[in-house]
Amino acid sequence: MPTITVGHERNIMNPNDRTFDERERELAEIEKREAQARKRERNSPYSRFIQFNCEQLENLRILARNYPNAHIVLLFLLDEMDMYNAVVCSYKVLQEALGMSRATVARAIKALKDTNFIAVYKSGTTSLYTVNKTVAWRSWGTNYKYAKFDAKVLISETEQEKLAKTKSVKHKEITLVQDD
Repeated sequence: MPTITVGHERNIMNPNDRTFDERERELAEIEKREAQARKRERNSPYSRFIQFNCEQLENLRILARNYPNAHIVLLFLLDEMDMYNAVVCSYKVLQEALGMSRATVARAIKALKDTNFIAVYKSGTTSLYTVNKTVAWRSWGTNYKYAKFDAKVLISETEQEKLAKTKSVKHKEITLVQDD
């Protein structure tokens, strides 16, 4: 793939040479096209559809039979995931939304990871759950090549209450006086 060279002046002998202004216009056009694609995707009548790989249906039946709680968690993740098969939420969200104990949620997540239905990525104490693209997919089949996560973040009712109960920090205003 040819590289693009950006500088103050354009070398007319190199077709991949751009000025800063030309490159800025190119990047603005790319951003505009991406924004239009996101808008089309949001307005699509198929945006609430999930594609399933027929080769995985037997594995889904086995999961439902052997790990019913894991199957329920998977269905929740499928319902809440974004166009990149990702969702960020705590165990507390899963517990409250599904009426399960923390231990049940932990066992379900472990079963889903062990059977490769999901992957869990950590960022500090935050968990990002991604559904295996060979099982189910929310977007076009080629969209999974991106490691971009504009994940849907879910916060439970009790987590929101904790945030509301935190004390606000009082501050003192200081007036600065300039010496003449």
